[in-house]
Amino acid sequence: MKKTTKVLGLTLASALLIVTAACGKEEAKTLRTEKITIGVTGGPHQQINEEVKKLAEKDGLEITIKTFNDYNTPNTALDERDLDLNNYQTLPFLEQQVKDKGYKIEDAFKTVAFPMGIYADGIKDIKELKKGDKIAVPNDPSNEYRALKLFEAAGVIKLKEGVEEKATKKDVAENKLDLEIVELEASQIPSQLGEVAAAAINTNFAMGAGLTINDDAIFHEEIENNPYPNYVVVRTENKDDEVVKQLEKYFHSDEIRQFIEEEFNGSVVPAF
Repeated sequence: MKKTTKVLGLTLASALLIVTAACGKEEAKTLRTEKITIGVTGGPHQQINEEVKKLAEKDGLEITIKTFNDYNTPNTALDERDLDLNNYQTLPFLEQQVKDKGYKIEDAFKTVAFPMGIYADGIKDIKELKKGDKIAVPNDPSNEYRALKLFEAAGVIKLKEGVEEKATKKDVAENKLDLEIVELEASQIPSQLGEVAAAAINTNFAMGAGLTINDDAIFHEEIENNPYPNYVVVRTENKDDEVVKQLEKYFHSDEIRQFIEEEFNGSVVPAF
């Protein structure tokens, strides 16, 4: 009888441990509603998230903002649970990262759009580009495609028919000026602007260098209804969490819309 009781006790204890572990695992999956960490890139995203943080504080939600200076690390940090969410990227960039790296992350809701611009030190019009000039584009897949499409829209080059998001300079079908296309890390392009005739620069990095769409770009994407909105991104398991829905209300509030419109003068626009 004692042996049976001992075995039964061990069985019950094991079952209790399994249930406890399962409950703990389930709780760990759900984001907390009183404290979260968001990853952003420096510049406008950081500024907007600081405003969101102020709104959240009034409701007892504490937001910690971690700032990154590149486009890859925030997704790695999110997938590895060093962040709860991030806010800095377009959908094509996110989808390419998920495809290439197998991240279990996805978009939650739109925030703003950053119209990409072409900037130059020595010319005032895209038509002033000369034969053999150098032009710079970001070297990550989705942003390089976006930059090449921008130069195509400006009438500088033509891409191959049916080219996809992972296009590079090798996918240029027509280059009448025989331009040398230089692929650079997106964050480094502003500092290299003096070394090329023109460069496609992501707006957050352009603004960090004191450049704006309205005052400095010699050509740019559509400002209204821009096709590349940015998103708040979460781990797939957290997409429907209460705090994510709560954050969406802050990001899409009249207060944030007004801040964006007054602060960025068209270089950053609401996408909601």
